[in-house]
Amino acid sequence: MENMNLKAMVMSAGMGSRLEPLTLQVPKPLVTVANRAIMDILFENLVSIGIKDVICNTYYLADQIINRYKSNNIGLNFNYIKEDTLSGTAGGLKKCQFFFKEGEDFVVLSADGLSNADILQGIEIHKKSGAIATIGVKRVKPEEVSHFGVVVTDEDGFIVEFQEKPPITEAKSDCINTGIYIFNYKIFDYIPENTFYDFAKNVFPKLLLERQINTFVINDYWSDVGTLAQYKLSAWDVFDGNCHFTHDEIIKTAKGEYISGSVIPDDTELSGRSVIGKNCDIGKNVIIENSILWDNIKIADNVKIKNCIIASDEIVTDNIENTVIGHSKAISV
Repeated sequence: MENMNLKAMVMSAGMGSRLEPLTLQVPKPLVTVANRAIMDILFENLVSIGIKDVICNTYYLADQIINRYKSNNIGLNFNYIKEDTLSGTAGGLKKCQFFFKEGEDFVVLSADGLSNADILQGIEIHKKSGAIATIGVKRVKPEEVSHFGVVVTDEDGFIVEFQEKPPITEAKSDCINTGIYIFNYKIFDYIPENTFYDFAKNVFPKLLLERQINTFVINDYWSDVGTLAQYKLSAWDVFDGNCHFTHDEIIKTAKGEYISGSVIPDDTELSGRSVIGKNCDIGKNVIIENSILWDNIKIADNVKIKNCIIASDEIVTDNIENTVIGHSKAISV
């Protein structure tokens, strides 16, 4: 399949409020899974399939994203816009219209999606269908459908109905919208300028009436890293081998396994599954169990950390359990 000059837009403006307090100091796309920023993983996946020209709409803590990627060694031609106010998923794309050429197809992804989806297959299905939009869909367990936007398709894979987080008893499908989109340039005809506009609420209903939304099924790994619970599950998926990307070695211990970018003292007890970031200063006789620690964390002697997530640059002096700490703010989970 020809894949020359294919471009992508990554939606990167959201504030990530459901991931607070972790996102009080970093934008959601730079939240780390197994010590890798989600956006790093996403960009590497795009470059690996030949998509090197990418644009992002930025808003919340935008400079962190811009400074990280304006010069990069990923092989990415990074472009961006800075939004003064949030303009919705479709509104953000509209502001990036100048980046794309009339008549061409392109990819749109959410910056908090962790996936091994076969995007090239999706592009091929999209081109054959002639649709304006093609959405990557994922089959989930019936008990999970109420957490997502459900799509109902006809026998040809075209969407005939959307259900937004339906109760299990009312769901007409087990397929959900992953936020992985392939659009033709014609999509811009459906989005007005300088208007807050959303794909789900404003654009897709119009395309639905014209039978212009196709689907491709994602059989590979996909996770919406949008909540604290899902964030931790995504890290555990790496240990289970469900999600594949380059990361530090998984090290086995007598009581579990861990990934670390720091030197771990010999008297540290690691049990269950844990991720430890770079430049962490771990005191004597520390116990870490089923926890995720970001970079530059200082842990005092004789401290036990259990079932916690701790953002970068924090200092831990007392035992903590079932707690998320970020930007000097702690919440119980």
